[in-house]
Amino acid sequence: MSRKYYFSSESVTDGHPDKVCDQIADAILDEALKQNKHAKMAVEATIKDNIVVIYGEQSSHPVLNLDYAHIAQSVLADIGYPEHFNVIQLVGDQSKDIFDKVVLGNEVAAGDQGIMFGYACDDTPNYMPLAIDTAHRLSKRLSEYKNIDSRIKPDGKTQVTVLYEDDKPVKITKVVVSIQHDKDLGLDELRTLIKKEVIDHVIDPKWIDLSDFETIINPGGNFIIGGPYGDSGTTGRKIVVDTYGGMGRIGGGCFSSKDPSKVDRSAAYYCRFVAKNVVAHGLADRCEVQVSYAIGMTKPLSVYINTFGTEKRTISEIETIVERNFDFTVGNIIDELDLLRPIYRKTSNFGHFGREDKDFTWETIKKLK
Repeated sequence: MSRKYYFSSESVTDGHPDKVCDQIADAILDEALKQNKHAKMAVEATIKDNIVVIYGEQSSHPVLNLDYAHIAQSVLADIGYPEHFNVIQLVGDQSKDIFDKVVLGNEVAAGDQGIMFGYACDDTPNYMPLAIDTAHRLSKRLSEYKNIDSRIKPDGKTQVTVLYEDDKPVKITKVVVSIQHDKDLGLDELRTLIKKEVIDHVIDPKWIDLSDFETIINPGGNFIIGGPYGDSGTTGRKIVVDTYGGMGRIGGGCFSSKDPSKVDRSAAYYCRFVAKNVVAHGLADRCEVQVSYAIGMTKPLSVYINTFGTEKRTISEIETIVERNFDFTVGNIIDELDLLRPIYRKTSNFGHFGREDKDFTWETIKKLK
């Protein structure tokens, strides 16, 4: 029996206050890794009005020389908030109890306990769900377009609704865009501009049925006060945006600010790597991988593969292929994905997955044995 349903996902621009904080946190991580690739970092940020609070823990030998205020100010100016921000710094040393459990001679153990998920499907060429993939591309276009038209400001959100039939995407039915703008840009002109320069620019017409397609632009009306002056922001509050838009499950831990010894980040990347390879090699149409770890242990406690009844080989065969080709130990994840590089600020916008960038090594499709 055929089943129809609608599924929606949202994304945000680089000027959204939560994303501002993600970028500050990952810019700090990048600078730490430039100075010492084995630095242990978990330094986050909160922003409201012109105040930024940077807080957390770090550990490095030799000691890092990090100008937190300068890093934060540079990120804010780059996004489009050039005014001066007051930076409060509350960064301490990582607990020795934790450090001693993570660094085990030449091995790296999990920096915490937890569960992580990775997901892939055949909706799109990059093996991401159509709704979140489209929402991210809309947000990216908004963030780029503010550099073309200065009346468009940094803060914004997008949302996309997709009609599915028998778990396959049929068409995009609704697109919502809310974007901060200059007070001199009226709503009618703004809506015409965003429809033409963002929505029509991004969405492939093959997904559009004009008899069943609605664009909703700034439904709340004027959006002049935005960014940290319109709302507060904190690192790690957009974990569904960062992953699969709700289509795949999440473990609950955020990514930004965390060095690769934190499996919340590195193992989630590896689970995506595995899931994407399962789908890309035609073993299933959809795949979700769950893994769990305990602090101080190098190997996972469990690995679970779910293909939602779309498998082309038996689950047992898929599990054997995964076991033969992938190693979930923490040290191997870091080595195989080459995660000790300062690549993280660019991961903090428009999703950590489905990106066409050579630094996103977890998006690689490798030859399987």
